Amino acid sequence: MSRITGIYSTTTTPGEAVRAFVLHPLPSAKPPLDVASFATLNQQAELALARLSAVSGLVPSMDWLLYSAVRKEALLTSQIEGTQATLTDLFDDEAGFKLNNTDDVAEISNYLRAFRYAQAQLRSPDGLPLSARLLREAHRLLLDGARGAGKQPGELRQSQNWIGGTRPGNAVFVPPPPERVADLLGDLEKFIHAENGDLPPLVKIALVHAQFETIHPFLDGNGRIGRLLIAALLEHWGLLAEPLMYLSGYLKQHQAEYYRRLSDIRLEGDWEAWVAFFLEGVAVAAGRHRQPDCRRPQEAAGFKQSQPRELSPVRVAAHNAALHHRACPAMPEHHFAHCDRRRANAGRIGHRGGTDRTEEESQLRLSGLCETAGRHYPAA
Repeated sequence: MSRITGIYSTTTTPGEAVRAFVLHPLPSAKPPLDVASFATLNQQAELALARLSAVSGLVPSMDWLLYSAVRKEALLTSQIEGTQATLTDLFDDEAGFKLNNTDDVAEISNYLRAFRYAQAQLRSPDGLPLSARLLREAHRLLLDGARGAGKQPGELRQSQNWIGGTRPGNAVFVPPPPERVADLLGDLEKFIHAENGDLPPLVKIALVHAQFETIHPFLDGNGRIGRLLIAALLEHWGLLAEPLMYLSGYLKQHQAEYYRRLSDIRLEGDWEAWVAFFLEGVAVAAGRHRQPDCRRPQEAAGFKQSQPRELSPVRVAAHNAALHHRACPAMPEHHFAHCDRRRANAGRIGHRGGTDRTEEESQLRLSGLCETAGRHYPAA
């Protein structure tokens, strides 16, 4: 469908003039969005989210289900931007182990902090609403640290950015000039809080995410904040009460198409293809993650009932080991397996970080790891 979604504005950067794209406010009006073209996909995506919410009530511990899901999303959304770290690295960091890729893991941890902040603000009666200010504060946390220190954490950009190429003049895409960013975010905020009864909530989320990414309001971290916004809107519009879906897994798997569909909005005015891609991603991601974290806790619970005396008391370690044993039925699949591997290799792991430990000392620390995971890292 042919549609003009914005205009080009000439802006001056050091040494050259470039054409920056300034998009029209939402919703698309000329012509209006063809909602009927993806009505079936929207129904499938909403049903998948409803089933995911229902299945979450069957697990022994919602806290541990959330613990796993939120960390997977934090990992995957960071990997889309090139972060080189794994879920095991994140668990090791939270357990206090020394790592070599501390900067990469710090970016994931920063996303978790930003997400927790945004979630707490939106759930508090006195917190910030979904707004540019909330996104700026989340951005401040996201870029906290050495890598983000020089990229104006928490501030809308004051200079021209670009995507692809070595400078704005040969870039693949030049977002709006910096002086237009505040007003464009204001228009987006109005759309979020306006009554748009003709558009299903998931369709609105797809539109908001694409609009935010096109504005590209920060010097860095736009993709991660834009995907954080998806999770916030899912809760805000009553589609998913808890952040159980990690959509970034689908977006990472289809990363080239993800970027292409976003670009086609600007180049061809094709909102419909982007929305269809987004809805399919939600349906797949919600369906994929309905069950994996439900099975292992139940298996662990059965193990606990059938072999309650397997953990023999060994001096001080017995207390921590017992706590771990009681916590296992509530642990998400990844963390359960992670702790098991740590215990099986306790003697070898004891030498990490340059500190020699006896096997018993390592076992004590690993018992404490599993206890700490259960007591100090609930939900997110």
